[in-house]
Amino acid sequence: MRLRNNPDAMPFLEEQADLVFINPRDHLGKWHEVLGNNNPIAIEIGMGKGDFIIENARRNPDINYIGIEKYSTVLTIAVKKYLEMEALPNLRFMKEDAAVLGEVFAENEIDTVYLNFSDPWPKKRHSKRRLTYASFLDVYKNILKEKGHLIFKTDNRPFFEYSLVSMNNYGVCFHDVCLDLHHSEGYEDNVMTEYEKKFSPFGPIYRIDIDFGEMNG
Repeated sequence: MRLRNNPDAMPFLEEQADLVFINPRDHLGKWHEVLGNNNPIAIEIGMGKGDFIIENARRNPDINYIGIEKYSTVLTIAVKKYLEMEALPNLRFMKEDAAVLGEVFAENEIDTVYLNFSDPWPKKRHSKRRLTYASFLDVYKNILKEKGHLIFKTDNRPFFEYSLVSMNNYGVCFHDVCLDLHHSEGYEDNVMTEYEKKFSPFGPIYRIDIDFGEMNG
């Protein structure tokens, strides 16, 4: 369920200029300079309330994390959650839409893209809005380094199957496909989103790990 719009959200986010990027296109190709180091950069597209990106930043201080959310009300919840914690210098937030990330990040600038429980857009006429549709894969391929990874999680079986087909048709290299993340060995370091914590007891979580460096097509 989408949260009711908070009219105070944007003014609040604008006050957090050292933490939140409102006009990220101004930094195209300069993200290592902006972040102040040459550490790898990982982004989460549609981060929701921030549990996943915050915990990853806490666990991995030598990786830069940027949580991306287009809805200011949701982004505000994540930022406020972060502000109640000990500061993490390797974490930033961004208000932006996935469709234009090619205008935000330069070619080969990102090491990892996370897509966690994205909107499945179940109606066929809305398939172009799915974040694993070919036009979005074009964006990820451009901004990711040659061996950079796209890691996708969902609990929606039709969306998972659609994404497998879309990625395969695109010609990606599959590193891993997991049909039941929480009941499979080798995923003990999995970081859960707030959605994942709530809904994983009701069915399997599917996971795909790909890169665009060795295209099959």
